[in-house]
Amino acid sequence: MQRDVQTLLTERLRLRQLQENDAAFILLLLNDPDFLKFIGDRGVRNQTDAKSYLQNGPIKSYRENGHGLLLVERRSDGVPMGICGLVRRDGLEAPDLGFALMPEYRVSGFAYEASKAVLDHAFNDLGITRALAVVSPGNASSIRLLERLGMNPVGHIKLQQDDEELQLFELNDAGRSSLETQA
Repeated sequence: MQRDVQTLLTERLRLRQLQENDAAFILLLLNDPDFLKFIGDRGVRNQTDAKSYLQNGPIKSYRENGHGLLLVERRSDGVPMGICGLVRRDGLEAPDLGFALMPEYRVSGFAYEASKAVLDHAFNDLGITRALAVVSPGNASSIRLLERLGMNPVGHIKLQQDDEELQLFELNDAGRSSLETQA
C-alpha cells in the first residue's frame, strides 16, 4: 500500500481528502436510508448544505487534527463509493473510525479494505496508539466489520448528538500487534 499526506492507495481503492466539489456525492450518501438509520440525519438537504458539511466537518478536521473522513473511490475509474476515516468526537478520548458506503458497494469487502488502510495509516504514520468506533447495536454488518478489523467491544456510550446508546469498540497498539502476528 502506498501512502502520502493526502491519499491512501489499496489494491482496489483510492482514499483521498474530501473537497467542496464532492458535494453532490456527499448529498447522495448522507441521505441514503441506511446512513440515516444507522449513522443519523446530518441535515444535508441540498448542495449548499453538503458544501457546508464538508467545510465544517472533514475539511476543518484535516486542518485541526491532521486527519478526517476521506472519500473512497474505485481506483480503476475514480467512481466515488463512500467515505472512511478518523473523526474526533466530543465525549470520546481517541479518534473514532467512521465509514459509510453506498449500497451497491457494501458486499465486496470495500469497507474492510478502506477501514484497514485508514487504521494502518493512523497507527503507522500518524502515531495514533488507540482508535475507537461507535456503532448502533442493530447494525450487525458494521459490528462484524469492526470485529474483523480486530476491534473489541468495550462498553456502551451515549454521545451528545445521539438519542441512542451506541456500542463502543476499541483497537490499541497491543491489540493490533497480536492481530498482525496472527495474520
